[in-house]
Formats: sequence, structure tokens, C-alpha cells
Amino acid sequence: MNLIVAADNKWGIGLKNQLLVRIPNDMKFFRQETTGKVIVMGRKTLESFPQGQPLAKRVNIVLTTDPDYRVKDAIVVHSLEEALEEVKQYASEDVYVIGGESIYRQFLPYCDVAHVTKIDHVYEADTYFPDLDADEGWQITAESEEQTYFDIAYTFTKYERVGSSY
Repeated sequence: MNLIVAADNKWGIGLKNQLLVRIPNDMKFFRQETTGKVIVMGRKTLESFPQGQPLAKRVNIVLTTDPDYRVKDAIVVHSLEEALEEVKQYASEDVYVIGGESIYRQFLPYCDVAHVTKIDHVYEADTYFPDLDADEGWQITAESEEQTYFDIAYTFTKYERVGSSY
């Protein structure tokens, strides 16, 4: 399975259920990576989307502890185990965990690839992604040239689990 995230220098990923910054090339990369694939997210991540609706042209799996939660055009699951069972029917490389913080932390042990847009800035944040640079179980296997959006520098960085089957 894959993770896909945009994080600042302190691995901040969000504030008040919103992204820290919207970078068009990052949004384009996200669309290219996930269109036609399976995305796994928490309820709050889904609710941060336009009109709180699932993303088109993807299988949307939403993990929530609310037993009554329903959303049109999404598969709702209520535990990590149920989510892992649901994604078994898809090729592992076609599954992308897209947040938020607790979902990333729950799924990290099951993922082999992390696509991280590293933003060279520190924002005010209330949600964070685990620091893969400090985790010897992960290594950088690809990194783009530094890019800029106005005054924001960023790179697309691919991490892979050390000893992964890829």
C-alpha cells in the first residue's frame, strides 16, 4: 500500500481540518497518482473535500468509528481490521492512504511506499505525519528537483520501506 501526503519541515500536514497550503502541482500529482485507484481516508478528511463528497474516479474507503455514518459513493468501514479486509480485493500498489493523522499512523505499518511532497516551510499545524527521516525503516528512493510555487519551495519525495518487496 501507498501513503500520499504533503508535509512541512516539521511534518505538519494540517490545521483545523484543512491543508496547510494548496500547491497546484501537488494537487496535480495527487490526481495523477490516485485517479482510477483506491483511496483510504478518515471521516474528517472526507468532510474537508468540496461539499464533503468522495473524490470522483476513485474507490473511496472511509474509516470512522461512527456506526451510523453513511456517505453516497463511498465504502464506509469502522475499524482498521475492516479497512484492511476491504482493500485486500485490490492490488496493493493501487491503494493510497490519504489521511488524516490518525489514519496515517494506523496504516503506516502496512504501507511500503510513501509519496511525500516536502514543503520547505514551517506552518502553524495541529496535525502531523510521522517523521520518516527519523525512522530507519524508511529510505528515500526518489526525489524531484526543488520546485517553487510563488515563494514556497517543495520537492516530491518517494520513500520506500527498507527491505520492502518492491
